[in-house]
Amino acid sequence: MSPPSVGVIGFGEAGFHIGRGLKEAGLESIAAYDLNAKHPALGERIRRHAAESGVPLVDSPASLAEAGHVLLSLVTADQAAAAARQCAPFLDAGHLYADLNSVSPDAKREVEAVVTGAGARFVEGAIMAPAPGRGHRAPILLAGPDAGELVDALASFGMRMDVVSGRVGAAAAVKLCRSIVIKGLEALIVESALAAGRFDAGERVFASLEESFPGVDWPRMAGYMSRRVAIHGERRAREMDEAARMLDAIGIEPTMAAAAARVQDRCARLGIRDWFNGDPPEDYRAIAAAIESLSARAPATEDSNDG
Repeated sequence: MSPPSVGVIGFGEAGFHIGRGLKEAGLESIAAYDLNAKHPALGERIRRHAAESGVPLVDSPASLAEAGHVLLSLVTADQAAAAARQCAPFLDAGHLYADLNSVSPDAKREVEAVVTGAGARFVEGAIMAPAPGRGHRAPILLAGPDAGELVDALASFGMRMDVVSGRVGAAAAVKLCRSIVIKGLEALIVESALAAGRFDAGERVFASLEESFPGVDWPRMAGYMSRRVAIHGERRAREMDEAARMLDAIGIEPTMAAAAARVQDRCARLGIRDWFNGDPPEDYRAIAAAIESLSARAPATEDSNDG
């Protein structure tokens, strides 16, 4: 089997870490396209990541489709379908398009229709752990009739891929059902820490939780999860929007998923990450204090989780 050529669609956090990992693992033919590469505010970081990783940036979806026959879509959740539509005119039977974004099963099938309608093959994937620190070795669940082809193409470079089903949407369902718990727990911790701070009750709250759930270091977990919300609240809010859409599509009221999206979205809108100059501490008390300070400065507007 000849070495694969890979095109990465979107060179944000996940695209950068996975692309860099593949390059370091010996993949020679790899390129990336990001429509924000020339953006006045966002482009500098994307170009810096490209230079750091050794992954060249191309200037159009057409150039990316020419550079890679395996295309990995790693954009924000709300751009998954748009990215596929931008690439579709340049796809053919020689392309394998893998959507690795955190979107609902219905959204995966929408992308599948675009890709297969262009004559290419489609695989859906769900990245089950943060890419930073793991890079291309983050565990990925795959689904779809051509999922095995992606494993054959990239497993030799150290990617950890597990085919869970031949049915598109199955991997997304695993990811989003898990996210209801993980992102929901993050939202609960942030909300609890905020309230506890008003009464100087945080220490006793988490001590009580340790009695109820022995073996869990609750203050440490609260710090870790609060930091994740501070850094990635926007992306996590959009992921929970997708979880809510999944639930609504199958007739389950998305009460908790929608509420978690609102908490995550509110934290993102406040700008907690910028408050800490891009590096929030793993201290739930510091995160809660920042939310209090930023909330006092923010104009009184109705919370919204609209994208």
